[in-house]
Amino acid sequence: MADSGAPQETTALLGGDKNQTDDGVRGDKIRPNVSSSVTARASYRNSWHALRDLDDDVANEPNKERPGMPAKSYSVNADGTASYLSPLEMGRHELYEMVPFAAVFGMQKKERSLSQAFASFAGDLDAMEADQLEFKKSRTHLSDAELEKRRSHASLLLLDELEFDAVMVTSPLIIAVAMASMLQFLLGYNIGVMNAPASVVFPGHSTGSWAIAVAAFAVGGPFGAMMAGKLADSRGRRGALLIDTWIFLLGGLLQTLAIDMYSIIIARFIIGFGSGFASVLVPIYLGELAPPNLRGMFGTLTQFAMVIGILVSDFFAFPFATEEKWRYLFSITPITAALLLLFSPFLLESPRWLLGRDRSSRKARYIIKILRGLRYDHEVETEVSHFVSASQNQHCDGSCENDTVNSGVAFTEMLMTPKVRTLLISCLILQMGQQLCGINAVFYYSTSFFEGIIDNPLLGTTIVGAVNVVATYVALLLMDSCGRRTLILWSSGGMFMCCVVIVLSLLGYFQNIVALLAVNVYVSFFEIGLGPIPWLIVAEMFDAKYVTTAMAACSQLNWVCNFVVGFVFPYLNEYLGPYSFVPFAMVLALTFIFAALKLPETQGTTPEELMDQLVRKNSSVVYHNMNIEDAHNNPIDLEWKLAMEQLKQEDEAAMESGSYNYGFKPIEGVQPPASGSDWQSGMGH
Repeated sequence: MADSGAPQETTALLGGDKNQTDDGVRGDKIRPNVSSSVTARASYRNSWHALRDLDDDVANEPNKERPGMPAKSYSVNADGTASYLSPLEMGRHELYEMVPFAAVFGMQKKERSLSQAFASFAGDLDAMEADQLEFKKSRTHLSDAELEKRRSHASLLLLDELEFDAVMVTSPLIIAVAMASMLQFLLGYNIGVMNAPASVVFPGHSTGSWAIAVAAFAVGGPFGAMMAGKLADSRGRRGALLIDTWIFLLGGLLQTLAIDMYSIIIARFIIGFGSGFASVLVPIYLGELAPPNLRGMFGTLTQFAMVIGILVSDFFAFPFATEEKWRYLFSITPITAALLLLFSPFLLESPRWLLGRDRSSRKARYIIKILRGLRYDHEVETEVSHFVSASQNQHCDGSCENDTVNSGVAFTEMLMTPKVRTLLISCLILQMGQQLCGINAVFYYSTSFFEGIIDNPLLGTTIVGAVNVVATYVALLLMDSCGRRTLILWSSGGMFMCCVVIVLSLLGYFQNIVALLAVNVYVSFFEIGLGPIPWLIVAEMFDAKYVTTAMAACSQLNWVCNFVVGFVFPYLNEYLGPYSFVPFAMVLALTFIFAALKLPETQGTTPEELMDQLVRKNSSVVYHNMNIEDAHNNPIDLEWKLAMEQLKQEDEAAMESGSYNYGFKPIEGVQPPASGSDWQSGMGH
């Protein structure tokens, strides 16, 4: 490497050929960390990242800094455009682009893995740059231990900063999450609210009329899911949420004030429409408000809101599931919707939607500022750039009004691509298995199912609802340590065995209490696998640009199968009797076989594999001044530190020369008072 002349660029091979030591670049000095996979590292060697040599002459640098101040980090893309982001902001930029704009239950593992991947990726770049600087100064390289220490320190420092968003939650964001989660609560509440009062609402109704009333909920669902995207694009996410709240209010009032079963059926259709609307809109709304590493947590909160809604409907059934008070049971829906409308002024619009319509939107910038708790304009502009870049990367072409069109184009593209088509079919089959396994037969009809099995059927239904909530939490823990395919196998296999036990109990081979126990275990197995996994793998299998389209297709099929179960089970229970769970057992057996033979595993996306993707994705990007430790410091603090050091040096020099003012000399330029009386009179005033 030449020590004089203009600064030179060098191509650094991370983990490359040991003989490549020209210009001080030593590829063999960047060692993989202990957990790095051989495959990821092999790909890492074949990619390149150029780092700008830091010349001693600061004047030759394109971004000249004050002496003693660290040079700003930046990157140059293949098209020549420069991005002046710190390593932390580079990492957040990657998270925005790679995490879909959707709040999905259980996606926390992917978010953490992405953070770890970029931290390791940037740590390697930092260590390589440090090695180049050391070679430039002393013509010797850093030792392996020094390189590993530098890499580990830099990656851990950056990882701490990237994960800070997970604990930095502002009040406006909390309010938005709470209000959106209440719509999911209403979805869950209306799944379970028809379970207990089957015999007290307009007594004497036929089995068919009650089955239609229950299933009408699932008829309205797919229509609501279809309309949600269109209204969210045209009226905004906030406007669509308010429309959905009015739908719940209308349907809830009609159901509460119903005059006959026909009114109940119409009300259930309207509430189902609102529930389908919420199932699509809420994950999108929260995903666009939340930073990338909080979207999984918010998806988990909405899932808990839904299962808690089912449980609350069971609790309220104890005092209200009577011929005189059943209207109070239905009134919870309009009361909750009215409260949401009362607090609607606190509901914020999605900044992504605002920026999609107008990239210079001042309203979007204000919302981002209060959502993220930012103080400075340049921080807001950096966040805006993350939103815009991620929206373009996820097929939002400048205007979110084109999202519906893009969804149709993306779905056609998915069907035409063999690999993606296989993944899509896998997701659709799992959605069918999720509903046709009969889980909603339990949530819709468990009270009537338990009649004759236990003394208090409502108590059995409430126990099932409570087990459902606990099992959801257990599923959250298991998803961090178990493969998705493994969980589906355990879930479908366990539910199949429970169906067998339920049938045998109803036939008299076991005591009735065994049937109750089997139903609860059946629900538990559902929540650890077939409940969350069909939705989670959509976010893990597909690129971010396909996630929304795949979820929309899965949602439509899910609601159709939901309707089939809700409508058919009363007839299964009436005509098959103790064998009513046999069709569900057959579906579970087929799901198990499919998962064992065809379903790909998605849990294996490790930080090392994600880092390999980052390397390929950014192979044409040139990084400059990737000093993570210096970038970690606040520039204002650095300025203050430099000023204090300069003051200290000036004082020491004055002491050595004997001219230091110890406080005995008068301050220059300030005249003492003319007389003591003047001074005293001044004090008196």
